[in-house]
Amino acid sequence: MNVLAMPICQVKDTFGPADVGLKEESPDDDRGHGFFGLNRVARWAQPITYLDIYECDSFTMCVFCFPTSSVIPLHDHPGMTVFSKVLYGSMHVKAYDWVEPVCIKESREPGYPQVRLARLAVDKVSTAPCGTSVLYPKTGGNLHCFTAVTPCAVLDVLAPPYREDIGRKCTYYIDYPYSTFGNGTEISNGKEEDYAWLAEIETPDDLYMREGVYVGPAIQAEEPSDSIPALFL
Repeated sequence: MNVLAMPICQVKDTFGPADVGLKEESPDDDRGHGFFGLNRVARWAQPITYLDIYECDSFTMCVFCFPTSSVIPLHDHPGMTVFSKVLYGSMHVKAYDWVEPVCIKESREPGYPQVRLARLAVDKVSTAPCGTSVLYPKTGGNLHCFTAVTPCAVLDVLAPPYREDIGRKCTYYIDYPYSTFGNGTEISNGKEEDYAWLAEIETPDDLYMREGVYVGPAIQAEEPSDSIPALFL
């Protein structure tokens, strides 16, 4: 782990739902099972709720609250370091890093876009209480997808934050099995199942998210000019 990341992880590891004004959802909550709930009563799926805790030029601190089965699709964090902590519930994380040197394939069949080779970095379920995970610009699973196994919440610190005007745009992807385009020559180590081809897509229409109101403790931030800010709740 990066030396600068360690103190932030140590602080975040102590966080629970109450530290950001949340109460843990019941595991029996039936939200997020599509148009029909577990009781088969027709209703619209519940959205992912986004809570903006703090933002400055150096970092963003926020919480995502997920109903069961809801998904934030595969997306990237260009030039960013992200600290993620599951506050309650269980979350499946699937994450990739780009293969270097860059390996790109042009489409060979109608409907297939240009694709780029990536290597699987994370494929696991994180259940609270658990430690803080960290992704870096080129390692640790910079492109990831979150799927809620149960109702859950994730506390994120993104440093620096997204900023499209200087190239930190959030881009979404779809992943294809390696065998779809690969012939084995692109892999220098590992197995085929450790790799995938990623294609850029538009923001998915079914990404259903709303902004909530943060009701936790007020945030104070000391912002050194040359390092990641220190956070104090």
